[in-house]
Amino acid sequence: MIISVLSWVWISSGILLMLLVLLHSPKGDGMGGLAASGSSMFTSASSAEAALNRVTWTCLIVFLSLAVILSARWLG
Repeated sequence: MIISVLSWVWISSGILLMLLVLLHSPKGDGMGGLAASGSSMFTSASSAEAALNRVTWTCLIVFLSLAVILSARWLG
């Protein structure tokens, strides 16, 4: 019973993690940014971006922890 619940939480956290990663804004200009002069590569993150980063890292920790627990079969 507990393994099936944790499996659903693991699947849900994986889907949520994919959506959260897709919500992040691109950080750079790619290869075209190397030739551009005068543009700043490092900008400060807004509070929304910081909150999104925090939620993404939390979801990643939950996903990886459950992956280890479920694959090691520590619960049964």
